[in-house]
Amino acid sequence: MNKILTLFIFLSPLVLSAQDNFSDSTKTLDEVVIKAFEQNREKSLTTTSVKIVGFNNADLYNKTSLVNGFNTVAGVRMEERSPGSYRINIRGSSLRSPFGVRNVKVYWNDIPFTDAGGNTYFNGLAYNDFSYLEIFKGPASSLYGAGTGGLILMHTLDRWQPGTRLEYITGSYGLQNVFASARWGQKENKNQFTFAHNKSDGYREQTKMRRDNFSWVSQLKSSDRHSLTASVLFTDMYYQTPGALTLSQFQSNPKAARPAAGIFPGAVAAKAAIYQKNILAGISNEYSLTSTLRNTTTLYSSFAQVKNPAIRNYERRNEPQYGGRTTFVLTKKSGQTEWQWVLGSEFQQGFFNTLVSDNRNGNPDTIQTNDDIRFTTYNAFAQLDVNLHEKWFLTAGASINKSDVVFKRLNQYPVIRQSRSYKNEMAPRISIIRKFSNQLSVTGTVSKGFSPPSISELLPSTGVISTNLEAEHGWNYELTAKYYALKNKLYFELTGFYFKLYDALVQRYDPSGADYFVNAGDIKEPGVEFSADYSIYSFGSGSFMDYLILRASYTYNHFRYSKLQKNSTDYSGKRIPSVPDNSLSLLVNFQLKNGLYSNLNYYSASKVFLNDENTANSDPYHLLGCRIGWGNLHSSKHKLNFYLGIDNLLNENYSLGNDINAVGGRFYNAAPRRNFYIGAAWQWIKPKN
Repeated sequence: MNKILTLFIFLSPLVLSAQDNFSDSTKTLDEVVIKAFEQNREKSLTTTSVKIVGFNNADLYNKTSLVNGFNTVAGVRMEERSPGSYRINIRGSSLRSPFGVRNVKVYWNDIPFTDAGGNTYFNGLAYNDFSYLEIFKGPASSLYGAGTGGLILMHTLDRWQPGTRLEYITGSYGLQNVFASARWGQKENKNQFTFAHNKSDGYREQTKMRRDNFSWVSQLKSSDRHSLTASVLFTDMYYQTPGALTLSQFQSNPKAARPAAGIFPGAVAAKAAIYQKNILAGISNEYSLTSTLRNTTTLYSSFAQVKNPAIRNYERRNEPQYGGRTTFVLTKKSGQTEWQWVLGSEFQQGFFNTLVSDNRNGNPDTIQTNDDIRFTTYNAFAQLDVNLHEKWFLTAGASINKSDVVFKRLNQYPVIRQSRSYKNEMAPRISIIRKFSNQLSVTGTVSKGFSPPSISELLPSTGVISTNLEAEHGWNYELTAKYYALKNKLYFELTGFYFKLYDALVQRYDPSGADYFVNAGDIKEPGVEFSADYSIYSFGSGSFMDYLILRASYTYNHFRYSKLQKNSTDYSGKRIPSVPDNSLSLLVNFQLKNGLYSNLNYYSASKVFLNDENTANSDPYHLLGCRIGWGNLHSSKHKLNFYLGIDNLLNENYSLGNDINAVGGRFYNAAPRRNFYIGAAWQWIKPKN
């Protein structure tokens, strides 16, 4: 603790910001319109507790990933087992995610980014694929289908500003990042093209990563009543997977990849890696049928190709899918009362093939299993919003959901066919906000979420088709108080919540180390989330300061198994693995009128239990990062930005993205020690007519 205080005292005169202060869009993040649950209102008037992560604060470090930007949000924890391998935890949702992003519904420009099988290739996204995103914590099933973990909406063309942008970053461990984007057209015809190249040799052995990402978004507004948006996203990436270490291996050489164990080779010998290609294309049509009734309809298709030589096998997946979503919104006003009705539905269908072979030195060998999988999911939803005199706001909604999955095992004769339906899951949500004044409001929410098993859980690495798994479901209760002070410069938000999850899907391992899932028990998840924001964007013409931002977020989780039986042992009352009880994020950010800016950001997490028995845990850690730079922010046409940054300034040896309940105590994935980066960016802004 003393070294933390010393560094704060030493660096605070120089390092007080955590933004890419390249444009003034950082000053408008709190002014964006909240679109989650069709609210389409300013933040202070919504019945949803949504957090905004913007383009300029999406990553406070070197922009290779979005990890650090996500971790500034109370109740949200993003992990990176190795470069390119992500896991998102929203109020404990990573319990059933040994790898990848599950149980969190994600949309990009109104297009479902989460596939029909419940998987989200979040690692295919680059830093410049969105203008800002909204994070909603808790069940969102009333309007967005299956999921108990949360909702993420990503928006691209908002806060329109034509121009071009180019940025280059290099640093430790062979870091090479290139970001380029171009925006052209008018408000009636917007176009954006982005490119990102990310490359790193990695901190550990067997952790090289390369990602190339392209996106194109075009919006045509033919009239005040009609607009059409086309979006395309393509990613080609490769990243090595080093495997987890035991505690003794982690302590003696955290840079090492997993060594050979028993009959299985080490990660290097197996050439363990992920080869991944994703393409997503969709069209969204918005049309106002009358002055009070509008419809938004989205149609899309996507394809994912994944090759994964791993320690146990070699997996190849081809995953084409298609789907659509339509929403009708009717608004009415009677005196001082405003009404809004929302009706709609969503449909997704995937035709996947998963081929698993033996892995012979990084090449596929004898076939183990070959499965065709058809996964279909659809829902219908309705929602009513009422605004009473700008003091009371009510949202009441519900959805009916159904999922079907069919497996055909092609490598056996006769072909084995298994199927399962998850039917008629009703998912309601009621939220009420009482606005006592322009400064104080209180929101109460009750919601139910459900989540059928994903493809990765129905067909785990054991190769056993698990259609006997049930959908997990639960009720969430929360109360949120929001308060503005000092002429809205100071903002506080405090949330208390309680989530009870039934039939929780929990990961298990067989003696060979292959994972599988069971409905093992019930979970109680009470917690408290607190955030504070103090922002001054104008100091007057005589001041040397341009703006100052101070932010803090704190999360307390008291997550416990209320019922868990593993063989003959009862683990009821044990702590949930993978979730820290306490986490804290601090950010101080300023920019001077002469263009100098600086940042200091801090994140800490308490110990994390690594197994259901609570006999193993990772140590608490404290991360400190800083950046200093200069940008000619007052230039009206050409903007330049130069900066130098340090991550993990305290040189902590910690594990980020632990393997939970792993066989042989292989829990730990070491994160990089102290590392450096430098960057330069140029932006041309088209002058206004």
